[in-house]
Amino acid sequence: MLLYKPALVFATYFSYTFYMTPVPTISLEKLAPSQSITSISMLVNILLKNALTIAGVICLVLLILGGFSFIVSAGGDAKAKEKGKNTITGALTGLVLIIAAYWIIEIIQIITGIKILNSGL
Repeated sequence: MLLYKPALVFATYFSYTFYMTPVPTISLEKLAPSQSITSISMLVNILLKNALTIAGVICLVLLILGGFSFIVSAGGDAKAKEKGKNTITGALTGLVLIIAAYWIIEIIQIITGIKILNSGL
């Protein structure tokens, strides 16, 4: 039993011309947050400095919240007291890691002579 019938297939010529309009280009200088950012290293420098500052602020907020939670729960709830202690411990651990990361970047700058955090901005 045949599952399909053989058929005669004719090849036809098919042509279509694609008329493409050029894609508008945008200068990267217009997208830059500042006209003073001219290289990737300057952008990384700005991001690192801001990341360290933001991480420090977050650590401070966590220390305040953890201390408040620890003080409020000092008389009663043991779980809340433990949560406050864990928040303080985590914030201090994060602060130590942030400072260590900054020191590592400074050591890399000294060893290689490449200015990572001091690009002359």
